[in-house]
Amino acid sequence: MSHKRSGLLPGLIVGVLSALVSAALLGAAVLFQTRLPAAVIAFGNGHPLSLASSLVVALIVALAMGAVRPRSILLIPVAALYAGGAMAAGQIAGSSIMIGATLRTPPAERGPADLSDITLDNFSAGLPHAPALYRDPLSVSWAAWLYIAVAALAALLLLTLRVVRVRRAQRALAEAETDSSPEPEYRAPFEPAQAPTPKPTTDLFTPRNQPKD
Repeated sequence: MSHKRSGLLPGLIVGVLSALVSAALLGAAVLFQTRLPAAVIAFGNGHPLSLASSLVVALIVALAMGAVRPRSILLIPVAALYAGGAMAAGQIAGSSIMIGATLRTPPAERGPADLSDITLDNFSAGLPHAPALYRDPLSVSWAAWLYIAVAALAALLLLTLRVVRVRRAQRALAEAETDSSPEPEYRAPFEPAQAPTPKPTTDLFTPRNQPKD
């Protein structure tokens, strides 16, 4: 007997892949942020740009998981976890490469980040220093935690809206099909499907045909 697949496992796999892609994109954004205009980076101390990155990460994760399993309630908290993890991983990856490239490059040769800076050596050199932001007191590291919380909450809300809309649409479709289907005819127990054919009755006062001579 075959069992219907729940689709939960594909949703988890797609969520992991989308989180990895989001983390890679965010890491690249952190690494190459120095190439943006100074006015953009300095606007609001960089918080609007980072918050926008959090929303993009949440959107990618929520859309990917919602496309695979749009009715699963179990994937909603998982999407929040994936989005928050992708935000933290992207920040650490980009900062590690940026710090490693700075440490391994002479001061006279330092410049804006380049694709050649994305190496395993730079990542390994900067990795011990990158998570220091999360280990600092909350009065210092509140911004980094805020970006993670925004990404997780946005993914949670986006996937919740998706699940609610899909479930509501399917429920309305099922109710419409139920209303349009004809009601079955009521039949008493042991009642035959077709009424028996009535037999001709004999009238006592009707004269019978006399036999002819």
